[in-house]
Amino acid sequence: MSGKLKQRNAANSSDASTTTVNEKILKECHSLYIESEKGLVKTAKDLGLNLLAPRKKITVLLIGNHSAGKSSFINWYVEEHVQRTGVAIETQGFTFVTSGRKRESLTGNATLHLYPHFEPLRQTEGVTDYLTTEISTSKQKKFSLVTFVDTPGLVDGDMKYPFDVNQAILWLGDLADLIFVFFDPIGQALCKRTLNVVEELSAKHADRMRFYLSKADEAGHESDRQRVMMQIVQELCKRPGLNRTGFDMPTIFVPSQSSKASRCANQIEEVCKDIEKTINQTIQNTLNSLEKDCDKVISLIDEKVNQDNLNSSYNFSATSKGIFLTILGVLLPVLLLVGFLASSASEQILESTLGDSMTATLNTYMAPVKVLWANIPSDYHWHVLAVCLLLSLVFLGLAKYMSRLRPRLTRKQRRSLADQRVYVHDVIKSRKQGLYSEYLKQSVADHDL
Repeated sequence: MSGKLKQRNAANSSDASTTTVNEKILKECHSLYIESEKGLVKTAKDLGLNLLAPRKKITVLLIGNHSAGKSSFINWYVEEHVQRTGVAIETQGFTFVTSGRKRESLTGNATLHLYPHFEPLRQTEGVTDYLTTEISTSKQKKFSLVTFVDTPGLVDGDMKYPFDVNQAILWLGDLADLIFVFFDPIGQALCKRTLNVVEELSAKHADRMRFYLSKADEAGHESDRQRVMMQIVQELCKRPGLNRTGFDMPTIFVPSQSSKASRCANQIEEVCKDIEKTINQTIQNTLNSLEKDCDKVISLIDEKVNQDNLNSSYNFSATSKGIFLTILGVLLPVLLLVGFLASSASEQILESTLGDSMTATLNTYMAPVKVLWANIPSDYHWHVLAVCLLLSLVFLGLAKYMSRLRPRLTRKQRRSLADQRVYVHDVIKSRKQGLYSEYLKQSVADHDL
């Protein structure tokens, strides 16, 4: 007995060390997103991009008819009695079972505060009062990286739930990483409510769903068990959303609850492997998403800086055009008016007003204008001036239109963008590489890295 205990403790110790590395990776990835000053979420939001921080644990949703063994499986996995079990419908609401620093039970709003990504559950009327969180200090298996969601046992007939249980389960299915469907061989395994929910979930999340014949040791002899499985599979395959090739339904039961040795093959360890595989895949996906999000943020920063450079060139060109048109709009009527006065006034008046030298200079420079006015009949001089004034107004209007400037970044904003780019590229991306190396070291030799 002591040998078995030592063996189990050694296995748990090995699991704990592996879990610690994985837990550290997911937590650090999460913190790189939500850091208040330079986190990816804040940086991306400033650039108009919405990013969601990855979760630190995977979510496993368990559904099935009442007494299908969902709560018993959770207790077995956690190796602690956190969920009540029995033949009666014990689970009337949703229970989140997760790991933490101390054993505690939370209800209602406290549960939603702990899981903000489940906040839309409030949209299902009445469900808030039936939310519970059980926090356990267990470190068994991979529990520190798993949140189990135990759902109400589904039954047919006149059973009424205090909220729309089908809709709530479907919504949780959208967020779950794994969906376990437990069929009880001696209960209402084929209840229509369960099959309806399973079919709707399968339509969108078939790749996340796993089917199990729970309490398989209570199904009688092997022939009875095979008959039950055939009946369940046939009923599932009748439904279009569940009729698929490669349908698999392992037989499982909780060993500690078996009063006598059973010849039934217990594949409950396959469930643990599925959870572990999903955790590993989630870590890889999180690290890959982290790098992709970094690239998106860097690309947006580069686009914003390049656009600011283009705006700078555009503003310089627009300002130059505006100045030219403004000068043209102002000088045109002035030149024509001076030319008109110079050609219409007598030399004596000009010399007495401007002096001999200024009059000579004016005549020299205004000679082309004087020639122009000389060729225009005197009756049309005022018409020409009016047209020139109108043209002047047109040029000034064009100057105002052409000199409209595009918004520019301030020096402070450009420095901030440069700092953000350096931080994302040099700090976050390099940290991602370090985390990936830590993850690979669990299964790859150092010389292979």
